[in-house]
Parts: sequence; C-alpha cells; structure tokens
Amino acid sequence: MKSKFRSPLLILAIVGAVIALLAWLFSSSLNRTGDASAQMTQAVTPELISKGAYLARAGDCVACHTSHDGKAFAGGRGIESPIGTIYATNITPDKETGIGSWTYGDFERAVRRGVGHDGSALYPAMPFPSYARVSDEDTEALYAYFMKGVEPVKQANKANDIPWPLSIRWPLAYWRTLFSPVPESAAVSLKASTTGNAEQIARGAYLVQGLGHCGSCHTPRALTMQEKALDEKGTGYLSGGLLNGWSVPSIHGIEHWSQDDIVDYLGSGRNSIASVAGEMTDVVANSTSHMTNEDLHAMAAYLKSLAADGKATAQPKSQGSDATARKLTAAKDLTLGERLYLDNCGACHFVKGDGAPRIFPRLDGATIINAENPTALLHVILAGAQTPSTARSPSVLPMPGFAGRMDDSEIAELASFLRKGWSNNAPAVSAAQVREVRSTLGESH
Repeated sequence: MKSKFRSPLLILAIVGAVIALLAWLFSSSLNRTGDASAQMTQAVTPELISKGAYLARAGDCVACHTSHDGKAFAGGRGIESPIGTIYATNITPDKETGIGSWTYGDFERAVRRGVGHDGSALYPAMPFPSYARVSDEDTEALYAYFMKGVEPVKQANKANDIPWPLSIRWPLAYWRTLFSPVPESAAVSLKASTTGNAEQIARGAYLVQGLGHCGSCHTPRALTMQEKALDEKGTGYLSGGLLNGWSVPSIHGIEHWSQDDIVDYLGSGRNSIASVAGEMTDVVANSTSHMTNEDLHAMAAYLKSLAADGKATAQPKSQGSDATARKLTAAKDLTLGERLYLDNCGACHFVKGDGAPRIFPRLDGATIINAENPTALLHVILAGAQTPSTARSPSVLPMPGFAGRMDDSEIAELASFLRKGWSNNAPAVSAAQVREVRSTLGESH
C-alpha cells in the first residue's frame, strides 16, 4: 500500500522543488533593475554636499540608521516588523562595514529600487516605495553627502532577528515588483487643485510622497504589508492606522488645523492646540524641525489641498464642553475619573480642557483622545511624554507619567473620563486595556 502513495508524493515534491527553483532564478532577473555602474552627472561640490545633508534631514535617514546612543548613521537600531526585528545597516562611508565602496549606481538602486549592493532584495522597512519618487538630482546630492559629508564609522552590521523561512529574501523581489514603483514611472502624483499656489503644492507633494515618506506611517497597510496607496489617487492614502500599537491619525486634509498649525507642529513639535508625542517626536527632532519654513509651508499646503476624508476626530465646541467645565468647577458628585483628573491633570489642562497654547496641549477635541484605539492615550498617561528641543522652540516641556501613581483601574477611569468629557466622544477604556499597554513599558513604569 505504501508504494502506491510514494510515487504521487515524490512527484509533488519534485514539482514543488522545480517551481521554487524557477521562482528563485526568475527573482534574480527582477533584482537587475537599475544600473549598478551608473555614475554621477554632477560634480561633488560643497554646495551639493550641503544640499544632500538637507535632503537626508528631509528623509529622516538618521532616525532609523542610528542606534540609541550610537554614532550617526552607523546602524544597529532594531525596527520591529510583523516578521521579526530588522536591524538598520551602517550607511557611513566606511569601506569595510559601511557603504564606502558603493558606486553611485549601487546607492541609487538601494535607495530608490530596494536592491542591495550585493543584488539581494531589501526589506521594505527601507521606504524605497516612497523614495522611488526622489529625483535623479536629489539622489545624487544624497550620495555626495553620505560619501563626503558623513564621518566613516567602522561598525559591523547586526544580523536580523527573523526566523526561517521568513528570512528568505528572494520572494521580496516579487513583493517589490508588485507593490513598489520604479523611478522611471514614479513621478509625483498631484491632482489639480482649485486653491493655493500650484508650485508650492507641487513641492509639498514631492516632499510628502517622496523623502518625507509620510504614508509609511499614516497610510494603512494591506495584508501583504504594502501601503494601500502611495498618493492621493488611491483609496486610504494618509487616512491613518496603527503603528507599533499607537493610533496614527489621518492627515488627509487635516480639516481641524490651519496651515500655520501644521507648520508650527512640524517645525517645533507643538502648536496652539497640540504637542508631539510617540514616534512623531523623533520625526520632528531629527527631520522636520531642520527644514526651511518654505518647505514646511509647502508640505502643509499640499496636505490642506487634499479633500478632508471625514476621519478627523477633533470635535467643535459643544454644550458638553461647558457642562464638563461647570461640573469640574463645582467639584460635587464627581466620578472617580473626574476626581483623578482634578487631582492630577487639572493644574495644567484646566477645567475647560483647553490647556495653554504652545505649552499644555488641548484635551477637548484632541485627536489622541478621540482615537478609536486608546493605546496611544494610555501610553502617554502611563509613561508621560516631552516635546523635543528644537531651534524654533528650544525649551523641553515634559508631562510626567502616572504608571507608578495609579493602578490599572484608576488609569482606565481617568482615560474613560477624558474620552467622554467636554466635546470628546470615544468608547470607555477597560483596566485590561491599561494592563496590556503597561506590560509593554519598561520596569521603571
């Protein structure tokens, strides 16, 4: 009886092996995109290096390619992904451990096409689907900067912590072919705008869709992990989602902020309404706070030119705002959440939940409070937050964490009050949700 089954199983195994071999062989042809021998078309001058330094800031390259307390661009920072931890590589011009021996063609293929200098496919933790939109001139400036403007650091790359078979790279060539544009066809998309300066909006689109790679965090991903849209022509572009457990807001139109509000937030980490927290803190500190006012206004103009998608969670002032303020002022028959608010939060955010412009963020109508997923709010309450020190706003404004002061039930009561107080309207929070977020914090919390 066994012999009757061996033959079909053996045939299936052979067929499967042949298919896998052919798929592997064909993937190598997909990785031949671009020209590794391509040369610079511009002379490397101090001006070009300076331009590249600015563009590297706009792309926030330092954030991923620098480990905590490590040397700039030397790699080693772990990036969590659904398949495991990917460690950013050394991109200093060290010839042994960095990219010092790379040709311009090697660099261009890695940055814009997702192909490593050894011909293997890169993980899309590197935002090459967005960088494909970066111009030839700007890519050359980046290369000039990394080769001549960055200090070489001899630091070996750390092996990724991804289990087999997910660590097999050649299938990524097919992922890239399906979901990432090539530079030759990746011109920045821009629907005609009936308002604003067309040239300014086009510059903003170039920065947001390209080096800024805003969609990497603010656009939801499909089951196959690609961004559902890379520009405003696609459904879901910049409509928010989840990132490392944080609720990421929609920035498609940002109807509840003015253009100046956006510029202030990107340039300094705060505006008259909100203060930065979470992953965006590093973006402001390392990238947007170093950009020119002209470029920040261009980005803001582009974002405002997009039609609001209806996902803005900030609410207009309502009778509920006045009712909450009156009850907190009277301080009678308060719930536990209301008492906790007065004891721990009221001194800075006040009974009206308005805070103080550019100092204490507004709670009434805040996006982080009204988000469907309360994880980000709970993280801030438990661990605290602080604004970065920037040239535009050098002072650091800290908010203390309350993990050691309140238990899970108390944090849940406080968060539930915030999500129902004033004009806010979001579901209550459970102690179990708080406990889950607390478990992700360090021992000090």
